[in-house]
Amino acid sequence: MSHRKLTAAQLRRVLHKIHFAGLLGIRLTQIHRDGITIECRIRKGLQNSVGVLHGGVGASLADVAVGAGLHWHLGSQRPFTTVELKINYLRPVSGGRVFARCRLLRVGSTLCVGRVDIMDGHKRMAGTALVTYMLLDSPGRKSS
Repeated sequence: MSHRKLTAAQLRRVLHKIHFAGLLGIRLTQIHRDGITIECRIRKGLQNSVGVLHGGVGASLADVAVGAGLHWHLGSQRPFTTVELKINYLRPVSGGRVFARCRLLRVGSTLCVGRVDIMDGHKRMAGTALVTYMLLDSPGRKSS
């Protein structure tokens, strides 16, 4: 089954429908040959008690980056859900913008794996994640 990849405008509309991404202020930055980059501006509500980006925001960025990357790659033709996320935080980020660059490593018939590099506004590595998604059956689609 071949898929038609989404355009940047179509992917922005998909992101707009993900209300949690809107709460974080996530927006599409770039589409690459092997994935996408998203970003969000760090604001007080996204910082922890010591004034750096909350770890949950970094994990959410990684999750959204791979999910949006799959929407782009699959043309939003299949529903999917996160089944695993592993993240390493490498440095704190306290202000400016934070970027999540997703590379889709494998898009299989049921499992998809993406790597996400989280960078601060100075292009310094702030974290890295490995995210696994499971493709679900579409309504009306028979499982094998």
